Amino acid sequence: MKPADRCEKITPFIVMEIMEKIHKMEASGIDVIHMEIGEPDFNVPECVNKVSIKAFAENKTHYTHSLGDILLREAISEYHKTTYNTFIDPGQVLVTSGTSPAMLLLFSALVNPGDEIIISDPHYACYANFINYVQGVPVTVPVFEEEGFVYTPEAIKEKITSKTRGIFINSPSNPTGNVIPKERMQQIVDIAEANNLYVISDEIYHGLVYEGREHSIYEFTDKAFVLNGFSKLFAMTGLRLGYLIAPPEFVRALQILQQNFFICANSVVQLAGVAALKYAHKETRIMRETYNKRRIYVLDRLKQMGLGITIEPTGAFYVFANVKHISMDSYALAFDILEKAHVGVTPGIDFGENGEGYLRFSYANSMENLKIGLDRMEGYLKEL
Repeated sequence: MKPADRCEKITPFIVMEIMEKIHKMEASGIDVIHMEIGEPDFNVPECVNKVSIKAFAENKTHYTHSLGDILLREAISEYHKTTYNTFIDPGQVLVTSGTSPAMLLLFSALVNPGDEIIISDPHYACYANFINYVQGVPVTVPVFEEEGFVYTPEAIKEKITSKTRGIFINSPSNPTGNVIPKERMQQIVDIAEANNLYVISDEIYHGLVYEGREHSIYEFTDKAFVLNGFSKLFAMTGLRLGYLIAPPEFVRALQILQQNFFICANSVVQLAGVAALKYAHKETRIMRETYNKRRIYVLDRLKQMGLGITIEPTGAFYVFANVKHISMDSYALAFDILEKAHVGVTPGIDFGENGEGYLRFSYANSMENLKIGLDRMEGYLKEL
């Protein structure tokens, strides 16, 4: 007997394999600087701790509504009104145990076998795997450094067929850290509406933008899905809390899927999410200011080392640097850097074929550690 055939289409998540190798190295006494993983190095806001402890003490540990605790869904609605001046009916919100389950439910409800979803290349490594898992077809559109790794309307139009179901956007982006300009988002929406397609917007890095501001897809259209969660902005990665905003015609199907697959999200963590949205403004401001200082420092150091950065990223906590002059095998290069310099970085190939020749550097680490890691990188490059 062997695993089901669907498992064969799911590729390894390389950054996790790198991190697991780092853990083995650290267990043997080797000091490694983490610049590979996209996890905030901050602790959760204090209001999250207080509400969580209080909820446990008051035994608020039972099932919630399958769509999510109404208090959290209302808080999400209010947050979108305050942040983007958009109205989201709490009845359109599905709360999940992290953004990944939300993505699985979304594609399960949206995609029939053979349907196509347009995604950028490079893209977050798991997008294509979610689409493949529901027997859909991920159709990649190469995006390029010179364009800030942002779709061009012409490139999207070339990929649309009778089987296309949606266009996937991610801004700020993982792995590039780039933000889609407002005008380009409107162009993408115009293309989607002209072809009767849905736009799927992964907004998990919203709130972590350092120049200008990000835009939610619901500022432009209501024929869209929004994926978001609490892992990045609120540093709540291990608490596993996300949500999906969906058009009304999909809500009942999504609810039934949730009831069967997950029942509901963690009750205590949902209350913590309410607190984060309402009371964590000071902590998120401090995090954002700290990330920006790191961003400026890392960009400067990488440029000094001769790594290519044409358009500086202004969001998330990543720099996607061109290393084609060093190697066109980013996988081998990343592991060589890990072995020789003891710095964890992520190979661009983890994010699609068009990511080859790049390395992703995460600055979700202390300034002290970033300085050590980049000093080691500089030494490694000088030895080549």
